[in-house]
Amino acid sequence: MDQKEEKNLEIVTDAIINRCQDLKDAISQFILKLENEALNWPNVLDNFALISGQVNTVLKILRNEKAPTLRNKIVLPLVLSQDRDEELAKLTENRVPCFNHALVPDYLRTKPDPEVEAREQAFIAKCSTMPMDMAQKQITAVTKIVNNVLDTVKANRDAWENDSGQRANAQQTSSLADTGALICAITMGKGLKHTAGSPKGQPTNPQAPTQQPSRPASGGKVPSAIKTNIKSAGSMHPYAR
Repeated sequence: MDQKEEKNLEIVTDAIINRCQDLKDAISQFILKLENEALNWPNVLDNFALISGQVNTVLKILRNEKAPTLRNKIVLPLVLSQDRDEELAKLTENRVPCFNHALVPDYLRTKPDPEVEAREQAFIAKCSTMPMDMAQKQITAVTKIVNNVLDTVKANRDAWENDSGQRANAQQTSSLADTGALICAITMGKGLKHTAGSPKGQPTNPQAPTQQPSRPASGGKVPSAIKTNIKSAGSMHPYAR
């Protein structure tokens, strides 16, 4: 590899790393919003559009004419160590603290895991033995289910948008000033009529007796009217005709 090609490879690699980091940040923010916020459908579509645009940016870099073909490059570990590598841990956000013999087969493999590859080959063989008419029937059934789900989602979305529009355009039937005055009247008695002798601002009791007993005189004696009533009541026999 000459110096010019090596420089070009370094530039392309740095660009891919930066774009992948932006893509990773967008996905992390979207997951955080899904877990902690109540997103509506337009916000979800905006986040998907952002992620899709960043994926297309990465693919555009890889398909550029000046970009070297990365599949023709071979990555080999230069150093294997069981000791912690702080620089590697920083680059991988502490996911890979050290590059040892256990991690090399997983991070530098060019083919799937043997067990996964065997299962994939089994699925491919099973699909190749299926008759074409049966496969077409299954494709038609799945397409019908997906279309029904899409129609249901679109219908509910239209109904939700219409309902939201009607609520936004509905005439307001309440008044903030009246609500505030009612709260002040209930809690503090503000604006209610009060009679003489009752504290100002306190509502009067409509069920209270109209005649209130007068207070005793300064000497502790009861007025004569009350005394007369008490004597007449005491002199009457309960069984007298």
